[in-house]
Amino acid sequence: AAISFCEKAGQWQRALLLLVSMPVRHLTPDTISCNAGISACEKAGRWQHALLLFLRMPERRLAPSTVSYSAAISTCEKAGQWHRALVLLDLMQERRLAPSTISCNAAISACGKAGRWQCALLLFGGMPALRITQDAVSCNAAISACEKAGQWQRDLL
Repeated sequence: AAISFCEKAGQWQRALLLLVSMPVRHLTPDTISCNAGISACEKAGRWQHALLLFLRMPERRLAPSTVSYSAAISTCEKAGQWHRALVLLDLMQERRLAPSTISCNAAISACGKAGRWQCALLLFGGMPALRITQDAVSCNAAISACEKAGQWQRDLL
């Protein structure tokens, strides 16, 4: 709860401090506390810290959840790390975790921001086959990807 409070208050450094000091206090970090730490770093633009927390979850014997992956992919999207976002989306599926609308939207947006409109459209078009709901954010991210690349005439349907 304290780490989530720090996340919401924009205090990423305090969130990290609480997370790393948990074992000293005989507390065991769980997936939820790590997710809050990842999100705190993401919101502060500290994408390397966020990804490091995510990548170290298995060292803590924690299995990243769909929320963990979505937060990490969102971090990559905000940092302009489109390739890393796609790697995480693939890894998520390899680990038998179903991507969420949020994780797909973040990956579509990451591709769009990088000018990878074809990739964005492939992700968008592939969502129904994975039984992932396309929402207004999905559509806007795909349209934005095409617009930024001068491909505004592309049909998304």
